[in-house]
Amino acid sequence: MTRILPGILAMATIVVASNILVQFVLLDGLLTWGAFTYPFAFLVTDVVNRVHGPQTARRVVLAGFAVGVVCSLIGTQITLQGDGYTYPAVPLRVAVASGVAFLTAQLADIFVFNRVRGGAWWNAPLASSIVGSVIDATLFFTIAFAAFISFGAAADSHVSWAWDAAPFLTFGPATPLWVSLAVADWMLKLALVLIALVPFRLITKKLTQSLA
Repeated sequence: MTRILPGILAMATIVVASNILVQFVLLDGLLTWGAFTYPFAFLVTDVVNRVHGPQTARRVVLAGFAVGVVCSLIGTQITLQGDGYTYPAVPLRVAVASGVAFLTAQLADIFVFNRVRGGAWWNAPLASSIVGSVIDATLFFTIAFAAFISFGAAADSHVSWAWDAAPFLTFGPATPLWVSLAVADWMLKLALVLIALVPFRLITKKLTQSLA
């Protein structure tokens, strides 16, 4: 337990911080500050996988999933007010999408990492994080906001704003807003995946040497 505690604490910190920072938007609402912290969950998973193996990495992911579920449950019970109506801080569809996307993407990350872990040091974290981020963005934004999925009239009404047509990424042809949100989110994830290769190399080298 002691060896995975730092990984669990790091994952929990990222999940909690992301759940808080997602409330603050930027770039005309295309991104939230939580989008800058969440991708580092892949870094934690990959570091633990490299140093301690896939089984331990799965335990860290499950711990992060449990923390995320708690955060979502709390968020669904918090009611906010604005523009003359009340709404939950975390809509039901967003809560479900968050849990499904996190667990699926992180487990896929572990699977891909192990398929290519024997190559150059950067192969596994790069390939696994790219695949994981695509799965995460696709599942989250589709489940949370796509109009062709329904959780019932009440739940859908809390995310119906994402169905409005808007210029793609603020300058392209008109598309449902949630599509722009998904693409912007994935583009940021991809950039952070590349940046995270540096701390991945430094951290895994340090931990490997200390365990030798």
